[in-house]
Amino acid sequence: MNNDYTKIKYFIYARKSQEGEEKQVQSIPDQLREDEATAKRYGIKAVDVLTEEGSAKEPNKRPVFDKMLDRIKKGEANGIICWNLNRLSRNPVDSGKLQWMLQQGLIQSILTPSREYKPSDNAIIFSVESGSANQFILDMKVGVRRGLNSKVAKGQAPILAPLGYLNTKHEVRGENYIIKDPERYELVKRAWKLMLTGDYTIPKLLKIVNNDWGLRTRKTRNRGGGPVNKSTMYGVFTNIFYTGLYLYKGNTENGKHEPMITVGEFDKMQLILGRYGKPRAKSHIFTYTGTILCGECSSAITACTKTKLVKTKNELKDYTFYYCSHRKQGTENCTQKTYIPLEDVEDMIREEISKYTISKKFRDWALKILDEEHADEAKEREAIYKAQLSSLEVSQRELDSLITMRVRELIDDDQYTSRKKELTEKIAVMKQKVSETQSRALGWLQYTEQVFNFAHIAKAKFDDPETTLEDKKGIFTALGGNYTIKDKKLYISQAVWLEPIAKKKKVVESEISRLELEKNQSPQRQKEVFDLLRPMMRDRPDLNRQPLP
Repeated sequence: MNNDYTKIKYFIYARKSQEGEEKQVQSIPDQLREDEATAKRYGIKAVDVLTEEGSAKEPNKRPVFDKMLDRIKKGEANGIICWNLNRLSRNPVDSGKLQWMLQQGLIQSILTPSREYKPSDNAIIFSVESGSANQFILDMKVGVRRGLNSKVAKGQAPILAPLGYLNTKHEVRGENYIIKDPERYELVKRAWKLMLTGDYTIPKLLKIVNNDWGLRTRKTRNRGGGPVNKSTMYGVFTNIFYTGLYLYKGNTENGKHEPMITVGEFDKMQLILGRYGKPRAKSHIFTYTGTILCGECSSAITACTKTKLVKTKNELKDYTFYYCSHRKQGTENCTQKTYIPLEDVEDMIREEISKYTISKKFRDWALKILDEEHADEAKEREAIYKAQLSSLEVSQRELDSLITMRVRELIDDDQYTSRKKELTEKIAVMKQKVSETQSRALGWLQYTEQVFNFAHIAKAKFDDPETTLEDKKGIFTALGGNYTIKDKKLYISQAVWLEPIAKKKKVVESEISRLELEKNQSPQRQKEVFDLLRPMMRDRPDLNRQPLP
């Protein structure tokens, strides 16, 4: 080395990327320590010390670097000290600028701890070493892209896990996957169940989630660890990831993570949220408002609370009344003017529940034959499964044919891209449905048991003083739909899943009572009762139903 370094005015420049590919690069303080040691070694007093955080993969993205080159052109300095050449550039545009300024003599020296670059050097050396830094980025892009595509093929979603799930951190690099968050998974699943009832708005649900359950977002280095906000909750309910699918580069892919809900439940949620991802407006000030209509004019039944003095106790008491709101246009002549006390409304609901209330013996006997009926369900499930697999194979062949047509230039890029997206999404959804069919038998068993348990305990639960207003409404709405009140009478369109019980209840209960009175409960007599119960199992509804409370 010569002794001319004191004649050159140097900038010290240090840069650290904010991006993942340079996590192993020395931090800015470490770089500055090396740079200052280099300056001291050659007796250099730097004009200025410049630092910034940002990637050098693209040109014109580093304001400090660009300003440094402008200052060199103005003559403020003509040398740069840096830890490594890749701190100055990782793209051919910035490398070209530095090389051109070296050849013009605007830069007299680029000094690193290991070597120096000068105008008199062979230009090939600088080109090779700066090109190596650029090639590193290109190779890394290819490697990352290959790794991501490999993960997609394996069903491992290469995305940040949403609330309720976690990305693994301790697997072999490139083999990390998404697992259930043991702290949050069940709470988020409960939130889905509540929202799917249609009785909650996002703000109302957030109070329960944050205040009652204590759910908190996942803590990261710089954020998280606080209550769930409104946008996060909307994100949960509009993210197809929770069905076992996920979106990647505009395509719907099958994931290997455990689904939290079914595709049908996701579709139902989108209807609940509405077109723009916001829940339909509801104002449930009273338990049964927003559900019942006037049987004469179809206006909503509303409610009010009136405070009266109870003279015998000399105290004020609140009374709730339900009445026709007469809000629909042209309802001026509606004759429904009566204010119905809350107690009378609930008496009418109790009367309706009584139509389906069954004894414990009825329930127990019904559940005994589930195992027999499960065999028939398995056959039905197998038929559906085969049909779905056939449909899946047809779509897969169509996708293969589409690729062949594009290779032969029988269709253009736009046609290919549009049809491919449609087919891949169809295939992904079909795969998910095949998976759901495989678990359908267990779902049917659980659901049938749930139906008979509801019929057995609904009335007692409705009358229990500890039952919340939300649970009371859940029992009420589970009875059916099209709830109307006319002339102080409640009318309900019977729920499909309750029809078999309503039809057979009296006969079955009568036979069970007669059998209980008999001293000799012969297998033949028990079979007769079973034969009465068995059709009720076969009359079960589709599993896409209103959740039972």
